[in-house]
Amino acid sequence: MELRTLRYFVTVAEELHFGRAAARLHMTQPPLSRAIRQLETELGAPLLLRSPAGVTLTPVGSVLLAEARALLDRADRLRVRLAIATGTATLTVGILGDSTDPGATRLAAEYRRRHPEAEVRVRETDLTDPTCGLRTGLVDVALTRAPFDDTGLAVHELRADPVGALLRADDPLAGRDCVRLADLAGRRWFRFPDGTDPLWQSYWSGGEPREGPVVRGVQECVQAVLWNGTVGMIPLGHDPSPELAVVPLTDMAPSRVVVAWNKGDANPMIRSFVRIATGAYRDGPHLPHAPD
Repeated sequence: MELRTLRYFVTVAEELHFGRAAARLHMTQPPLSRAIRQLETELGAPLLLRSPAGVTLTPVGSVLLAEARALLDRADRLRVRLAIATGTATLTVGILGDSTDPGATRLAAEYRRRHPEAEVRVRETDLTDPTCGLRTGLVDVALTRAPFDDTGLAVHELRADPVGALLRADDPLAGRDCVRLADLAGRRWFRFPDGTDPLWQSYWSGGEPREGPVVRGVQECVQAVLWNGTVGMIPLGHDPSPELAVVPLTDMAPSRVVVAWNKGDANPMIRSFVRIATGAYRDGPHLPHAPD
């Protein structure tokens, strides 16, 4: 029984979907399915029940999931301890915009609990680089939001947050239960500087070219709304000041919280970071959903 195969199984068991698990593992579905069937043959028992509706764990699968997680955690700890012994146990984490996210707080606490001797450096970045400096080598791993150009990067989704329109409290739309992008047509939006990742720019402008003040950070976005009456988007669950309102946008895709790193990076602390991040965001409270 190989650790790699156990990682495959844990990923399928967490996603309960072979397609999503394959995407998360950066592989195609057929070899993933073969690996799981080989593991079931080796153990002599079915681990997963497959149906058109998805995947569920068998009782044996549930037992293996708990044991496999513990075994993989021990393997990750061993790799980090070896890195500490060789003086290479340093991880630079890029965080985009909001380091107060409860998921990030749980992640930091759990990472410190598991790897108390490791050195973690945090680089909080503004909204103009959603990769937080990954491409330029400023960070080893990024806790950020998609979408962005992920060429050469591995990206794993941690959570999907519905978004809302950020408005002044005295805006005519502020009292609504929800709005659509068409309700905001013709309004000035805050926008990011020229040269910002096009996928990122397009998402936060609602898929349309916009006019309005250029911003770089979260507080600049807020101040643009307060001072200029512009509009923009923000994940639901953020409590603005009394002078502001967040109204759910019903026709916008959620904002995806992701962890990203450079493909092929051999830093042993990255794999452990991704595993711990997955658990920290999976086990915590979820943000509210936008109304239909």
